[in-house]
Amino acid sequence: MPPAQIDSLMLGELQCWRIRHADAELLISQQGAQVLSYRRGEQPPLIWLSEDTAYQRGQSVRGGVPVCWPWFGDLGRNPPAVQALLAEPGGAAFHGGVRTLDWQLLAIEPDAEGVSLQFACPPAAADSWPAALELQLSIRLDQRLRISLTSHNTGSTPLTISQALHSYFAVSDIQQVEVEGLDDCRYIETLEDWQPRQQQGPLRFSGETDRIYQALPARLSIRDPGWQRRVCLQSHGSRSAVLWNPWIDKAARLSSFAPDAWQRMLCIETANVWDDCCQLAPGASHSLGLTLWSEPL
Repeated sequence: MPPAQIDSLMLGELQCWRIRHADAELLISQQGAQVLSYRRGEQPPLIWLSEDTAYQRGQSVRGGVPVCWPWFGDLGRNPPAVQALLAEPGGAAFHGGVRTLDWQLLAIEPDAEGVSLQFACPPAAADSWPAALELQLSIRLDQRLRISLTSHNTGSTPLTISQALHSYFAVSDIQQVEVEGLDDCRYIETLEDWQPRQQQGPLRFSGETDRIYQALPARLSIRDPGWQRRVCLQSHGSRSAVLWNPWIDKAARLSSFAPDAWQRMLCIETANVWDDCCQLAPGASHSLGLTLWSEPL
């Protein structure tokens, strides 16, 4: 098999790398160490990237796989142990703020089977998160795409984090796809006062969706009859996920998001959130990972 082709390029204001291996193409930004897009051969993309995105420094790119760390969403909505990361949680960056930082590329390592990339998050600023928390991201492209986020507590006191790989998946029509693997799982319905619910059968979509699923199996899949494929997600270090689609009204209020883009995307965010937050003892590490691929129906 020919070696991977690796090209450096600028998209707007952002330094990026395009990687081609066999029939796969992967686009990664230095800002946020963010996977921007991923596709294989003549298939439609597996990872969705907004056609209206602005490639601007300091602004998170809409789509791809943003990293949410060391807390997910609004810090004030996190458990008290996560809120304790900051002495004054008020005004904390949504999703922790690492999405808009330039990460250090430690290595690009092609081999006979694929290519691996290693990134390190820059050190914490005084008002961002405890300096004892360190973060690295590894990305592996071979017959599948593998992403792993590793947190390390170098300090002398325990720390608790929440986090997610905020993956945007491309779908043919959100009203025709379904998510498999959720049957009988508990979830928090954030759109109905954060009430607990229980899933019955596969998840189908008919309106705005924003749910935190708990005690999940390691494998989920998106069944997409329009594109005659099943997108498979295998997680490790995670028992929770956030499923999100803004639908019509909210889509109209989102930045870098076409009014009809809600029809073509679905977020399944491999996570450690809610009762699945990650407790790091002094000297301990934790890896949150996602492997994805597609299969024909």
